[in-house]
Amino acid sequence: MHYLLLPLFSFFVGIIVGLTGIGGASLITPMLIFVFQVPPSIAVSSDVVAATLMKVVGSAKHWQQKTLDVEVVKWLALGSVPGSLFGVGILHFLRRTGEYHLDNMMLRMLGVMILLVTVLALVQLLLLTFFPKFNLPELPKLDLKTNLGRFLTILIGAVLGCLVGLTSVSSGSMFALVMIAFFRLDARKLVGTDISQAAILLLFTSLGHLTLGTVNWSLVLPIWIGSIPGVLLGAKICQIAPQRPLRFIVYAILMMVSWKLVYQV
Repeated sequence: MHYLLLPLFSFFVGIIVGLTGIGGASLITPMLIFVFQVPPSIAVSSDVVAATLMKVVGSAKHWQQKTLDVEVVKWLALGSVPGSLFGVGILHFLRRTGEYHLDNMMLRMLGVMILLVTVLALVQLLLLTFFPKFNLPELPKLDLKTNLGRFLTILIGAVLGCLVGLTSVSSGSMFALVMIAFFRLDARKLVGTDISQAAILLLFTSLGHLTLGTVNWSLVLPIWIGSIPGVLLGAKICQIAPQRPLRFIVYAILMMVSWKLVYQV
């Protein structure tokens, strides 16, 4: 049954990712856990591998459309890639020691991460929508032409990359918040930059998860079949679609998903 439903669900998730730059792992991993009853460790690893191709295809489309910032992608990736591999290393350590049940631990981390990311993003979106004149204290804009700006960008990338390596979540959402806060990217360039950075990050993260032995290719392939055409369609629609209403819908869904994950643990 999942060979029919999984590509269909993944197609709609792909559209959301191509359209908004967010929602990939935050939607597919919980979907695998709750709808298809996949153990969390397998769901996370399989989703990381599946999301890699989806993000690569999406980033290629945005590169073609020139809706990305190459410098931001480069310097964030220099931090996020080693950070993600460090996160996978932590999973290797936990699996080897056997002191903690990996599935239970990953379910908890997954729920907390999605909840944290979604709450932060939703608060920002609501403030911008309903209180446009309310001035939040702005964080300093990072100048990638200076050594300090590059160092801080790499550091931020490393921290977030580690969280992605552990949970597969935030390769889109958390990085998008960073790009808004520290680089002031406009909506359409934000989506392309976010997806492109995530493509590089997930490429290396997926290699790490393959070494864990928890990737299920019978899940990965149906996700690819559905998500690839979905993300191409979403990237195309991104040029004309209003971003705020779409993001609000995605965040509302993620709030429900994260609450269920946290509640279950």
